[in-house]
Amino acid sequence: MSALVAHELYRFFHTAEEEIFALRGVSLSLSPGEFVALIGPSGSGKTTLLSCLTGLDEPDGGHVIVSGERLTRRSETTRAKIRARQFGILLQSSILFAHLNVEQNIRFQLLLAGKAERARIDRLIEMVGLQHRAKALPTELSGGETARAGLAVALAADPPILIADEPTAEVDRDTEVRLIDHFEARRRTGLATLLATHSAALAQRADRIIRLHDGRVVDV
Repeated sequence: MSALVAHELYRFFHTAEEEIFALRGVSLSLSPGEFVALIGPSGSGKTTLLSCLTGLDEPDGGHVIVSGERLTRRSETTRAKIRARQFGILLQSSILFAHLNVEQNIRFQLLLAGKAERARIDRLIEMVGLQHRAKALPTELSGGETARAGLAVALAADPPILIADEPTAEVDRDTEVRLIDHFEARRRTGLATLLATHSAALAQRADRIIRLHDGRVVDV
């Protein structure tokens, strides 16, 4: 069974008198243990696609199936339950709780999954290169630090499917290497990973690449 299947997704937005198509019939699948890179120029629809795949946004056409369970056209409560079971998500908006520091945000996610070991928290913080910011609140972090903390939270519970938007965009080379190693470790344990990225180093290590242009999957 596929971990994730999207069939003919359409999404459009109205601005004044104009109708903008963000997605134009996008279909894709993701298997357990697969590491896939989603690439395309800015404005190609990558972020909109990830939002639809995780049920954070509803497509105007098409549907998404997660581990055999339909995600689209369900209540927000049902979508939230599926997200909690199936996904680790890093998108452009922060997923951090403002009143918790970096370490506490990670700990909270692990408590929800019953995995709040001290050593695991330390490993996640080291992996994203935030040892010196572990006690910082989200308002005290830079944009890049916020993204790295959010990635640690998304990865914390070893979700069956990781969906991340530019997870290595604002990290140094050493941190990028550690993160790519972790994505590959997920593959070896049968966990699925879909990453939107502009990083050539990350894309080269993926099992396959999906190219998006003007809201469509294209072959290059």
